[in-house]
Amino acid sequence: MIGPGKAELLERIDRCGSIAAAGREMGMSYKRAWMLIETLNAMFRAPLVESTRGGPGGGGAVLTETGQRVLALYRRFEDEVVVAGGPHLKEMQALLGDAPGEG
Repeated sequence: MIGPGKAELLERIDRCGSIAAAGREMGMSYKRAWMLIETLNAMFRAPLVESTRGGPGGGGAVLTETGQRVLALYRRFEDEVVVAGGPHLKEMQALLGDAPGEG
């Protein structure tokens, strides 16, 4: 439903005020950025991003209250996963061999 890329896109839209500008910053086409936002908006009960069309005054986009909440919940989830998974990752790292071409 939401992952690191979509979360980053939401953060950049929040900062830039524009889906196009947020997509450009991520090296993403305008069409791809719009498709991701349309998908996110359709998945939740309320839209995460509201946009206004461009034109002489320019368009823009803002995170809705739901968008702000979803983004905050996702970032908290990420933080908790890092803490809870830390010991498991260290254990797996101890089992790794040398990378090809190293050692």
